[in-house]
Amino acid sequence: MRYDLEGIRRSVPKAVLYARQPTLWRYRELLPLESPDDIVTLGESATPLIEAPTLGEQVGLHKLFIKDEGLLPTGTFKARGAAVGVSRARELEVTALALPTAGNAGAAWAAYGARAGIGVVVVMPRDTPEVIRRETATYGARVFLIDGSIADAATAVREAVAEYGWYDASTLREPYRIEGKKTMGFELAEQLGWRVPDVIVYPTGGGVGLIGMWKAFQELAAIGWIEAKLPRFVSVQSTGCAPIVKAFAEGKDESEPWLEPRTIAAGLRVPKALGDFLVLRALRESNGTAIAVDDDEIRDTIGLIATDEGVLACPEGAAAVAAAYRLRQRGWLEEHDEVVVFNTGSGLKYGEALPGEPEELASGAKIPRAAATSEEPFSYERAFQVRAGEVRLN
Repeated sequence: MRYDLEGIRRSVPKAVLYARQPTLWRYRELLPLESPDDIVTLGESATPLIEAPTLGEQVGLHKLFIKDEGLLPTGTFKARGAAVGVSRARELEVTALALPTAGNAGAAWAAYGARAGIGVVVVMPRDTPEVIRRETATYGARVFLIDGSIADAATAVREAVAEYGWYDASTLREPYRIEGKKTMGFELAEQLGWRVPDVIVYPTGGGVGLIGMWKAFQELAAIGWIEAKLPRFVSVQSTGCAPIVKAFAEGKDESEPWLEPRTIAAGLRVPKALGDFLVLRALRESNGTAIAVDDDEIRDTIGLIATDEGVLACPEGAAAVAAAYRLRQRGWLEEHDEVVVFNTGSGLKYGEALPGEPEELASGAKIPRAAATSEEPFSYERAFQVRAGEVRLN
């Protein structure tokens, strides 16, 4: 999507935002809807930018922030793309749409489709977390489970779209999802006083969020709301599915399909992103990098973020924090860099990945003063350790 950026620059000052509600629709001049009457909303408010000093001390960063997207409707950043995508679909008088998903996109589009009165068909891998499968179906979408990965789901959707004439809402098959996700960049710049951080660490499956923010900062610079400086982007994947990391390391312009993708972070289980060439371009143009972390690191880091900062991160968000630690240890990140890590969803959607375990208490027994393993009061001093090149917790 392209906008009259010079016209916006001349006629829309930043001050207009002061009187608008703190939702993604406050940036309406840079969104694709023609009429506000077609907006489909579930109250997608601005998400918090949380300073994380305790976690930052352990990671080795003095200015570490978490952008917590888990507070959006349906519990993930996917609500941004669905809000704008479904709104535009309603404006185009779409009656039925279909999409493949690794999980959370399907839930978000199902919720906004229900709100808009649009029929939604979702195809997802059979190993998608159960709560997401049930959530999507509960919104009234027709949900089909398929053996294989999101790539296999995408094939089934393409065939159905061709046969039945449904609207194809697959990633980058329509231009509106990315317009919703780019509002993460608008919002972040506004929260930082109309500037960008030194580094953005972003978990990457399909990569639309990263591409969207890259586009957002360019648009904001073009209308004069921020300086032209871009942050360095970091793309984070799982060692069980890292096509973009591999392509970046090999200097390639696009990735090769990853065979047998496996990771507890369902949103990172994308064997080949349709927009991988754009992700790789954004990484290189911003002097960024790409890095993969393993599932053990992800599990450990979910617990660390929760105990240090009270944020229940999704596995994808935990992967981003683990990656920031790795990059700090390598010297790619400096201790005074201002780093924003995106937690793209709520850990509540991934109950099977949460590391916490309750203790047993017999009927009539007293609650012990401290945990059975220690008589010392609870301490946050659970520093990262590197063993055989892997991050672990004490």
